[in-house]
Amino acid sequence: MAMSIDDKLGCNRFHPDDNYAHIEVNPDCTDTRMIERVVMACPAKLYAWENGKLRFNYEGCLECGTCRVLAGGNVIRSWNHPMGGMGVEFRMG
Repeated sequence: MAMSIDDKLGCNRFHPDDNYAHIEVNPDCTDTRMIERVVMACPAKLYAWENGKLRFNYEGCLECGTCRVLAGGNVIRSWNHPMGGMGVEFRMG
């Protein structure tokens, strides 16, 4: 039986760095259209737009860079790869 994308993603391991968030969102961004693009595009569903505020959790980041490409400099203040040994460990491709 073939594994679904969700099954494959569920096999990944995450090693979050509690001392360094590799993505920093811009709390002053008011461009709701751009914010909604980032929320919808994140494959890990790490962004949420609730009650006029952007909520973000970097711990499950797939490090794909989608948010950086879509809204770097606007919604995303800075985007860097996690420090060595931290971040996502892909186990099923």
